Amino acid sequence: MTGSFALMKQRRFLPLFATQFLNAFNDNFYKMAMVILVTFTIYKDPETEAWFNALAGGLFILPFFLFSALAGQLADSTDKTRMIRVIKTAEIFIMIVGAIGIWFHLVPVMLLALFAMGMHSTFFGPIKYAILPQHLHEDEVLAGTGWVEAGTYIAILGGTIVGGLTPPHIAIPGIILVAIIGRLTATYVPSAPPEKEAAGMVIDRNVLRSSWQIVNSTMHIPRLFLAILSISFFWAIGAILAAQFPPLVKNALGADNTVATLFTAIFSVGVAIGSIVVNRLLKGHVSARYSPGSVIVMGLFVLDLWWNVKGWSHHGATLMNWRDFLALTAGDRIILDLLGIAIAGGMFVVPLYAFLTTTVAKSQTARTVAANNIVNSGFMVAATLLLSVLIGIGLTIDDTLLMVAAMCLVSAMLAWRLHKACDEGPRLRPD
Repeated sequence: MTGSFALMKQRRFLPLFATQFLNAFNDNFYKMAMVILVTFTIYKDPETEAWFNALAGGLFILPFFLFSALAGQLADSTDKTRMIRVIKTAEIFIMIVGAIGIWFHLVPVMLLALFAMGMHSTFFGPIKYAILPQHLHEDEVLAGTGWVEAGTYIAILGGTIVGGLTPPHIAIPGIILVAIIGRLTATYVPSAPPEKEAAGMVIDRNVLRSSWQIVNSTMHIPRLFLAILSISFFWAIGAILAAQFPPLVKNALGADNTVATLFTAIFSVGVAIGSIVVNRLLKGHVSARYSPGSVIVMGLFVLDLWWNVKGWSHHGATLMNWRDFLALTAGDRIILDLLGIAIAGGMFVVPLYAFLTTTVAKSQTARTVAANNIVNSGFMVAATLLLSVLIGIGLTIDDTLLMVAAMCLVSAMLAWRLHKACDEGPRLRPD
């Protein structure tokens, strides 16, 4: 076994970590730059802004629902490293399209690039988790998963800050440059050929049939069924919160884009902290013992956030910046709520991802992750569509937080069932 921090010195892990870090960074660099430009410059109507943010979230997620099965099949049956390099090359061209949209304020072009980035991440997602048990020892997988999750959210933090604060004329070359660097780091990821059981596998390109088959073949395993449903509720919660951050900041709190950036940054830091903390608590053992309590704590912080937003009274003639916001005692309370939600969320979800890659044979890990992505994205798309409908019929942005708190209870119940099913008996991984 290599220690958790020592993994960062290993070529079998570091280039992959750097590549996925840059991938998450650029996703959020571009997405935040686009959302801030549209929310604070192009559109001026609160309902339109909320609708746009929900639509953008749904468009990014939709490829995960449609193409994850194909992505999982390809990842299991081909060299994962070769796929990474092809995907990162495609990112460069996608960012060129996104840059054109930002420069000319073309909302449809920006949304097209966002959809394409969702497609890019759809094919990268199964690989970044499935490659871990191939390159790491069994007792290193949880640590590797924790680093990937923590790194992802630190990258989200960085991308969010840069995307929220960088002027469009700097963001345009920036997103292209990051894509190029990501392609260079991908060059150093060690080869990851398919397991012999999966080599030569016939690829089913019918996305509907293959999606159904890959989910059906995975969800009959009880611990995977419960882990995937728990993760799906978590990401549905995340989709609602992420979609609402910019309009909530602007219209419910009377603050500007720097506060929206601050909120997303705090959320990202919190999840990273939670990812590292739970790894330390579990000491490399894949277990859901902390997940039920974590998501209940998360729900309590969501309720307190709702209470604070509902009672917010600090509206001025102009939108306040982050310094003015932090000068308010009520602002500190909201920051604490966001941090609590994020830390508890990280502690909840990281062990569940480890279940995905340690429960099945190595030849099936990418398809298992793909099945998880299909169900996750289905929940997230449904959540964003429901959010759009509720906003359309008059639900306030702050009251959507009550829906989030209720979803935390469902996640807690599923995580408790997973804990009882797995942690009180032997966990065998077929090989």
